[in-house]
Amino acid sequence: MTLDIPRIEQLLQDGVRDRVYPGAVWAVGNAEATTASGAVGLLDPAAPDEPMRLDTVFDIASLTKIVAVWSVIGTLVEEGKLQLHTPLGTFWPEVTNHPLAQVTTHELLTHTAGLPLRANLKNLYGTDPQDIRDGVLREALHRAPSEAVEYTDRAALILGYLSEYLDGQPLDLLAASRVWEPLGMTETRFGPLPADVVARCAPTEFDEETGTHLKGTAHDFSARLLGGACGIAGTFSTLADLSRFLRHMLAPTQAAFGPTWIADSLRIRTGELIPARGFFWHPAPGTGLREDVWVHYGFTGTGMWISPKQERWAVLLTNKLYFTRDREPLTGVRNTFRADAFS
Repeated sequence: MTLDIPRIEQLLQDGVRDRVYPGAVWAVGNAEATTASGAVGLLDPAAPDEPMRLDTVFDIASLTKIVAVWSVIGTLVEEGKLQLHTPLGTFWPEVTNHPLAQVTTHELLTHTAGLPLRANLKNLYGTDPQDIRDGVLREALHRAPSEAVEYTDRAALILGYLSEYLDGQPLDLLAASRVWEPLGMTETRFGPLPADVVARCAPTEFDEETGTHLKGTAHDFSARLLGGACGIAGTFSTLADLSRFLRHMLAPTQAAFGPTWIADSLRIRTGELIPARGFFWHPAPGTGLREDVWVHYGFTGTGMWISPKQERWAVLLTNKLYFTRDREPLTGVRNTFRADAFS
């Protein structure tokens, strides 16, 4: 298909005009390269002379679940260190004799583990990271595993803890050594960001405590509570780095997770349950399985799409959270962008 770049640019400019977000960057590409990209709007409405740029650093929120957790878990599976259908309690002492013992990695990756739906970490477990870890890994289930598909941040948090147990390193070092560095993702890291990077970071929500919009510090409260790095959120990245990640998914090398993990993840793994899920990825709204377009979003206003069948990927990064938590305005923009980016 021929990409209608002016149509995409107008769509995103309209979003700026309608105050859906201050600014946005986007790209579409294939296994070899980025074929089109652009930037619209402002980095920060408080600085009207500073435009959004292609190299803007974004708080990518739940895209952390893909670029850190899903990818690291994939490397562990491919190395034989983790079996998807083995109950966690049979090999992970921290959860043995607790409700989570019966859950499998497959159920965590498909959001069918029956976990509590809200993180609610501070209220339940306090502020000590070890107490939070202990509490999350010992918490009662919300329902029986494999009974329903229910998205919960806890799935990625637990998988992050699991990867740390299996490899013996913190998640931030795991993601960097197993995925980001091998793929050349030099600007992807967990926050808080160093001062020199904060300057080109897109601000997110207004923070009552500081009286300013968060910039270079994770918006997600759970990530901040856990020092900036956890499976739920906390990663910062750029359009170029996410493009590298998605190009690898279409043409995987030996550098990181491989083709088997990608193929296994980008297919329906939830049987007849609704909504359908792969491993963390899910079919893009408004598409059929024949189109083979998969997506994951981030609460701050970010999203990544990929289609092995169409040999195409797309990224849309915004800081919509600067204006509102309301999902609906950006949902329309995202769905139209996806329709324009894929046949």
